Amino acid sequence: MTSSPRFAAEPPFKHGQAAKTAIVYCNLGTPDAPTAAALRRYLAEFLSDARVVEIPRLLWLAILHGIILRVRPAKSAHKYASIWTSEGSPLKVWTQRQAQALQAKFDAAQVQVRFAMRYGSDAIPDVLNELKSQGVTRVLVLPAYPQYSATTTASVFDAVYTWGLRTRQLPELRFVNHYHDHPGYIQALAAKIQAHWAEHGRAEQLVMSFHGVPARTLQLGDPYHCECHKTARLLAEALQLPKEAYKVCFQSRFGKAKWLEPYTEPTVRQLAKDGTKSVDIVCPGFVGDCLETLEEIAMEVKAAFLEDGGSQFHYIECLNDSQAWIDGLYAIALQHMGGWNLAGAPTAERERSRSAALSMGAID
Repeated sequence: MTSSPRFAAEPPFKHGQAAKTAIVYCNLGTPDAPTAAALRRYLAEFLSDARVVEIPRLLWLAILHGIILRVRPAKSAHKYASIWTSEGSPLKVWTQRQAQALQAKFDAAQVQVRFAMRYGSDAIPDVLNELKSQGVTRVLVLPAYPQYSATTTASVFDAVYTWGLRTRQLPELRFVNHYHDHPGYIQALAAKIQAHWAEHGRAEQLVMSFHGVPARTLQLGDPYHCECHKTARLLAEALQLPKEAYKVCFQSRFGKAKWLEPYTEPTVRQLAKDGTKSVDIVCPGFVGDCLETLEEIAMEVKAAFLEDGGSQFHYIECLNDSQAWIDGLYAIALQHMGGWNLAGAPTAERERSRSAALSMGAID
């Protein structure tokens, strides 16, 4: 016999109150500071997620706590320190700015936009609790991941589902699985690259670098690899690039297992060795600049290209809070909120509903 769940207390309810809609814009998360202690806390949560590391649980936890969390936090802290800003982690800065810019596209009385993180501070359950306490009855969960992966998108959804297990009256929930081929997203990427070319000129090769995942996830049914390639194809078409003018590759390999190939750093090294003197590199899978773009690509991969004979390396920044991207994000959100009456019922109708409830003996 299973025990009943312990539901969190419901916020005060008033008959006839207006329905409220929210968008929760979710990103990965970030340590609170570029220190070993902060990285240890963050990595312990992140790398304990069974969606992120799919190997036998007990074996992995022994490796994680016995080796990785003893060594990696200090190394990662050094990397974070190299890109940390006066406002904090770039990933959080850009996620917050994107949420604020998206909020400006909506009437705040009708739609509230909040950002939330899967790991670390500003956690998804905390944000959902806050919105529920404010009377929100409809929530669109919008991940900052254009391409679907179980390691990212599904993990965000897990956090929402887990919160729901402890919630008596759930808001109406909708989830955005992906937008890898949405015109607003593709057009925003193309505009960012074209603006860079207009200012700096165009390199011999455009390298599109996506975050990697273990290769076995493709065989297990994860669509991430296919969606990355579709994004690349549509972006190349928008830029009118022939196939020989761009490369698609994958970065951020972790561990010794085979990940999606080709890998980014060996790809740019080979380009340099083959005589390519200039490359532009863009990271379409990241909608905001972060450690993986600012340190791994703009510093480490750049050094590798120049070391092997390249002359000019240009990293093209992420979409960040560019107007084209905010417009695209707005279009994506509207599409997935289709059918929701954002304005809500008229005041008179809500008052009639309230009066009817009270006449039946409702306690208000």
